[in-house]
Amino acid sequence: MNTIEKIKPRKLGHLVLMVRNIHKSVHFYTEILGLEVSDWISDQMVFLRAGSDHHDLALAQIPAGSAGMNEAPRYDRPGMEHFSYLVDDLAEMERAVKVLQAHGVEIVRGIGKHGPGENLFLVFKDPDGNNVELYCEMTQISPSQPYEAKVWERNIDSFDQWRFARFVVPPPAAVVAAKQGASADSKKKDGE
Repeated sequence: MNTIEKIKPRKLGHLVLMVRNIHKSVHFYTEILGLEVSDWISDQMVFLRAGSDHHDLALAQIPAGSAGMNEAPRYDRPGMEHFSYLVDDLAEMERAVKVLQAHGVEIVRGIGKHGPGENLFLVFKDPDGNNVELYCEMTQISPSQPYEAKVWERNIDSFDQWRFARFVVPPPAAVVAAKQGASADSKKKDGE
């Protein structure tokens, strides 16, 4: 008998898709499907919503020249980057870390706090290598809680406002390099 408790998600949350042409995809999801834009990160990622959650779909631009641009889903080609489940709070997320570790599940990134949506996140792998995210505390948008979309800089703060301080695994080197590189580039543009 297994004495380790299970993670207790409340609902399926959001999905992040890697796309070939972010502006064409935004047009599709807003003008045809009827979603609303909540925020952008530069012109590389957009957060869309159908309801009151800050986002239930996010689209990320595949980098120009990616070898897999026209292949099936993977990080450098179109398809799913991750899907998510809502948990109650940070305490449940911290408990989930212990559950995942007890089962030998690979944790990819987190615990962190995104800029767009302000949600906490923890990402891990399922048996097929898919990224699964637990999240909580996402910004809620409604007529009584209006929200104005903005464009975030593509840097560490938009990825993790806690700057990896609460990560339970080392942050992925590629993520750190990309986010720090983006921050350095913007400082050069600002004359720093």
